[in-house]
Amino acid sequence: MRTLLADVTANPNPAGLPGSNVLQQIVNGADAWALAITLLGTFIGAAVWAVASHTNSHHYAARGRMAALVSAGSALVIGAGPGLINFFAHLGATAK
Repeated sequence: MRTLLADVTANPNPAGLPGSNVLQQIVNGADAWALAITLLGTFIGAAVWAVASHTNSHHYAARGRMAALVSAGSALVIGAGPGLINFFAHLGATAK
């Protein structure tokens, strides 16, 4: 005998729970802080890279270059994060 189960659905609603606006403000604030920290990391990494290059300190120049590039990559991930999450959420919603 075959049993039929009811389909389960989910419809994300940003205003569905009390305090949702506060959660959105926290996300927006954390996003701003994360971008500010990556900008600071890029500045510091670039400064270390420049100073170390002029003083012929190849090890510190490589470390500064890596810090600048990792910080820039982090900013890319932070900026693309909401789009990536929405992409995969929509992709998952189309699965049957």
